[in-house]
Amino acid sequence: MGMLAFLLYGHIQWSSATIWFLGLLLCLVHNISGASSASNYLIGLGSYDITGPAADVNMMGYASLEQTASGVHFRLRARTFIVAEPQGNRLVFVNLDACMASQIVTIKVLERLKARYGDLYTEQNVAISGIHTHAGPGGYLQYVVYIITSLGFVRQSFDVIVDGIEKSIVQAHESLRPGSIFVNKGELLDAGVNRSPSAYLNNSAAERAKYKYDVDKDMTLLKFVDDKWGPVGSFNWFATHGTSMSNTNSLISGDNKGAAARFMEDWFEQKGLREGSDTLYFNKSEDDGVPRRVSTIVPNPNENRNELLRLASSFQPSKGKPAIKILSLASRVRNALKQADRPQFVSAFCQSNCGDVSPNVLGAYCTDTGLHCDFDHSTCNGKNELCFGRGPGYPDEFESTRIIGERQFKKAVELFGKASEQLKGKVDYRHAYLNFSSLEVSLPKVGGGQEVVKTCPAAMGFSFAAGTTDGPGAFDFNQGDDKGNAFWRAVRNLIKAPSQEQVKCQLPKPILLDTGETKKPYDWAPSILPVQILRIGQLVILSVPGEFTTMAGRRLRDAVKTVLTSKGNGKFDSNVHIVIAGLTNTYSQYVTTIEEYKVQRYEGASTLYGPHTLDAYIQEFKKLAAALISGQAVEPGPQPPDLLDNQISLLPPVVLDATPSGVNFGDVKTDIPSNSTFKKGQLVTVTFWSACPRNDLMTEGTFALVEILQNQNKWAPAYDDDDFSLRFKWSRPAKLSPESFATIEWRIPESAVSGVYRISHFGASKSLLGSISHFTGSSSAFVVA
Repeated sequence: MGMLAFLLYGHIQWSSATIWFLGLLLCLVHNISGASSASNYLIGLGSYDITGPAADVNMMGYASLEQTASGVHFRLRARTFIVAEPQGNRLVFVNLDACMASQIVTIKVLERLKARYGDLYTEQNVAISGIHTHAGPGGYLQYVVYIITSLGFVRQSFDVIVDGIEKSIVQAHESLRPGSIFVNKGELLDAGVNRSPSAYLNNSAAERAKYKYDVDKDMTLLKFVDDKWGPVGSFNWFATHGTSMSNTNSLISGDNKGAAARFMEDWFEQKGLREGSDTLYFNKSEDDGVPRRVSTIVPNPNENRNELLRLASSFQPSKGKPAIKILSLASRVRNALKQADRPQFVSAFCQSNCGDVSPNVLGAYCTDTGLHCDFDHSTCNGKNELCFGRGPGYPDEFESTRIIGERQFKKAVELFGKASEQLKGKVDYRHAYLNFSSLEVSLPKVGGGQEVVKTCPAAMGFSFAAGTTDGPGAFDFNQGDDKGNAFWRAVRNLIKAPSQEQVKCQLPKPILLDTGETKKPYDWAPSILPVQILRIGQLVILSVPGEFTTMAGRRLRDAVKTVLTSKGNGKFDSNVHIVIAGLTNTYSQYVTTIEEYKVQRYEGASTLYGPHTLDAYIQEFKKLAAALISGQAVEPGPQPPDLLDNQISLLPPVVLDATPSGVNFGDVKTDIPSNSTFKKGQLVTVTFWSACPRNDLMTEGTFALVEILQNQNKWAPAYDDDDFSLRFKWSRPAKLSPESFATIEWRIPESAVSGVYRISHFGASKSLLGSISHFTGSSSAFVVA
């Protein structure tokens, strides 16, 4: 009834064409619900808001002290699927709109799951993966090197992620129902380029000749189909960095993968039941093909522009006033449109072996000359600071984010619509913790026999500080530096001088930071890492705690496939689908091939455990794969440390919010001009007197809202701060000022309906005594023609 009511809303006049279309739609729904093959799993999906503090907190990814959050581009979410055999194993996969997974987050999530469910969900069968956006709040990892720029641990960032993961898993658990899973794979050619081609070219010509491209172009997608409701979600894996948004951006954003997820979830809610023909997937009348959240309100076509202006003029800006917190939650657009009687559609765009893959597909150019950067070192006249990759929307990073997100979204919709190969077979998993600081690796010797080598304690090379073309570093560091220099060695030695054994182990990497052997005030880098393999029928997921480069990922997948499909095991055929889930369960930076390591570009310098890091992963994943086939258990290994009680935070708290005398929180500071009419594509801007967003994250709520006038007297939500078209920007007039402003910008989408609109703001202020008070305010009304 919910969908039927949605279709009938607004007193639509029925025509024979309408009746025919509804009949066709009902047939499609019936066909979708009755899957062609009987279900063989229980499936459940969940999604929850993990948007962290939108002010003052350093963003995770670029390690730039200047990049601190000051608003929201769109919200971040934890999206989960659970797959279970009706009377057997089950597994959980969580995809985070975050830079990466965190060991301490994983530890605390598992503790909560144990308290709820006992031993049903453990480190063995739970995978938590990050999409690698560089536009989310930092401070939620436990190792020192990853929280230096965030001024230490940020409890608020940590808590919202742990809470959101737990709630998304609970949703998935409570929605488990019989269903089927279909897999599909296809090429996406224009969403990633290799940002370190000189390192890639150091792999042998024979190996490179096996592949058409120097980055992986395949997207692998799962389609979840509920026996009763039909399609309820999709998860896909595709390798491209979350760096469409630059290191100067200060708005919280899921970058291209978060945008793709938002586009696909909105697409399904608006158009997703129109399956069966590619021509039905996109509204070709829209200029960009991206679905945009629109109001369910059907405007009265008899209301002319003058009448709309008359209506708008009767709504002046409302004074800021106290509000209850639930008002922000209740005003969310996706709450208003959510179908209460059917499962929420969940779509996740997961990360893979993205280590050397950039979404800035136009290439890297010098900002001073406009010429291509130096090929080997990504410099401009010797300076890395001037070399930047350009996205397809250059110079607009928001447009680049939209385009790369849209390309992934469109490919996912195509694969979703054509997915026909059903997953069948066991649900299984293997997991182990390994000490990567001294792991023995057995390698074949030239001429026969074996030699044993070791990994090293973690260390970062000089080229790490050079950054990449997605976000260059500073000072005089360059990529491809296998020598280092005396000045920075002296600086390094003030922190911790590496032992000669460590220097030798890491060669040819010159050590800039000996993170693995630095323990004050507590561990700077991880030593104990998780490796995990998950199986759903003929799909195998390799959970890796870092960023594998393209060729490193190919070698790992090939090695595991060789084990799984070896003659005589009878468990898998050559049709097995193997995907790498990058940045999963914890974070340990990069993994390159040994040939790429020798070049010492950024990725090689960030391969922490020395030249044999990839060999170690391949060895250990082959063991997991063999155990998966044989049914044997694996040794759990040493537990990683829980360093939560050791954490140090230097981020100052919010002390006080204030407004000038006679001004309320939520008052309009800069309003829309009276009697304004805007066209689609134009920008509407309003500024409110506000308070620090850290006072309340508005989890599952919104800081900003565009409302449309319904029936001349009722405001209904149309767009909020989870929409790509709306930006919430927060600022102070001075660094230490207790006063602050919220500027809300709405770029009117082509799909917006004509009508009378206003913009509202929700916030929370803090008194000197520490009490939190919520408030709201609204702009003057205006017309969209």
